[in-house]
Amino acid sequence: MDGLNWVCYLLCCADDTLYCGITNNLAKRLAAHNAGTAAKYTRARGPVTLVYQEFCANRSAASKREHEIKSMARAEKLALVIKIGSGSI
Repeated sequence: MDGLNWVCYLLCCADDTLYCGITNNLAKRLAAHNAGTAAKYTRARGPVTLVYQEFCANRSAASKREHEIKSMARAEKLALVIKIGSGSI
């Protein structure tokens, strides 16, 4: 049973691009992104800032939500961040 420990998140990179990912340990994953040891995409675009997080019931739900968010246009992603009020860009 996963509980609600899976998170779908959005990062704003130093070059103002957005990165979406999932994890079950957000603090550790964010530190890895900023250390350049996480995703190849963020390695050259750090530092990164967490601008959105959404808790999911399990890994499957988090993966589905990640796919939905990655399919959105940038404006839709920014609207999601502003609507939830979890971050600012």
